[in-house]
Amino acid sequence: MNNELFDQANERYRLRDYRGALMAFTECLQDTNFPLAPGEMGLLYHQIGNCLVKLKNPREAIQAYSQATADTAYGAMGTVECNLGMAYASLRDYENAIRCFERSVTDAANPTPYKSYMGMGNALMKLGKSAEAGVAFREAALDESNPDPTKALLNLGVCFMALNRPADAVASYESALQFDMQPATRNKLQASLGQAYVACGQMEKAVHAFEEAIADKTYFLSDSASVDYQRAVGAVAQGTSEQNQATQVLQLADMSGLDVAADGTSVYDDVVYDGDASEAFYYDEGTYEADPESFPGYVGAYENVDNDRFFTATDAELEQWSRGLAKQDRKRRNVGLKILLLFVIVIVLAAAAGVFAYTQGYGYPTVQMVTTELFSDPSAAADTVFSADVDKDAIPAMLDPVVTDPDVAVDGVSRSMTESTVYATATTEEGGSVQYRVSMVRDGITWKVSNVELYFPSQA
Repeated sequence: MNNELFDQANERYRLRDYRGALMAFTECLQDTNFPLAPGEMGLLYHQIGNCLVKLKNPREAIQAYSQATADTAYGAMGTVECNLGMAYASLRDYENAIRCFERSVTDAANPTPYKSYMGMGNALMKLGKSAEAGVAFREAALDESNPDPTKALLNLGVCFMALNRPADAVASYESALQFDMQPATRNKLQASLGQAYVACGQMEKAVHAFEEAIADKTYFLSDSASVDYQRAVGAVAQGTSEQNQATQVLQLADMSGLDVAADGTSVYDDVVYDGDASEAFYYDEGTYEADPESFPGYVGAYENVDNDRFFTATDAELEQWSRGLAKQDRKRRNVGLKILLLFVIVIVLAAAAGVFAYTQGYGYPTVQMVTTELFSDPSAAADTVFSADVDKDAIPAMLDPVVTDPDVAVDGVSRSMTESTVYATATTEEGGSVQYRVSMVRDGITWKVSNVELYFPSQA
């Protein structure tokens, strides 16, 4: 390989001249005067893929990374497969992304498997596979190469919330609080913990968590969190028993958690900002960044980092790390035991997820999806979303007050195995808002509308 040209390409990349770096890496690949040694083709395609990611061209990046995986002599296959998974995920091709992440974590030479586990978990959440996603996030939290398991624990809590297991979400969020984190992340965590407390009926703890979230006046609660905050404040002020309050909350509260929308999908976007992966995903670069801290989560195949200890560790050291005893980046003790406890819980959930989801009122399409379809085109909804048991002559009267709003907001869902109720707010063309109560009945694994009516919060 033309090492001089390769160094020039790396320098252009370091200076963020990604188009110039792409041209130089490509020229180096095509330079017939300098035959490529085993592994160098994979390295060059790896770098070309990184340039294309920076240039926001994931489709061509996929082609480049795929070429890199074809070079079996290249020693950074785990990193390349991780990047390939990120590229697929950015195109919302989550099935292919998951396959790439799975190959990445099986590479014993992968220095940072937690990045692949994080990407895998987010992709699984996008597919609605909350239990499987929880297993991936648990692996990311346990990975000793992970300098900040906070996000993994946060997302593990999200999985529990999506599975309607708020008590387990509380345990996950409380474990995350033991780590240092940015104030903005801590505020989000406290707000999420507050919603989990509300779902458990622990109103005093919920009020404290919400107030911690907004204490520095830089964070604003989401609509669902604001509703839960007011509900918790009211319960504490009235002296309502936690047991009774929990029953009310579980019927109407938004069980979304920090990173999950009302339909249980992650709110992290797969968008790459200025070439850098969002919090949901991590790309691994193959070159050294001038300011690595400005690109959190990035580590290169040949970056100037000390990986010797990882590759030369004795069996005893590896066993010690796997037990959570190597705490270079851990700020508190006993975290490993708590995370291992969460692992056991997630495995149990994975086995029972299917039966549990059905008995708890989940299905596909979800009640939120049916609600969106109803409000997106009320005139066509009569033929698609209503139950066959509904009197067809009664449907026009139900649809008469329905406002067309493709972005209708789902405020809360009350679920059971056979019946569910959705509380939604639609926005009129004039900017006003109208609240509705949509009743649904089970139809196989999906849901059908049985009634639509105007809803006034005072009725609750």
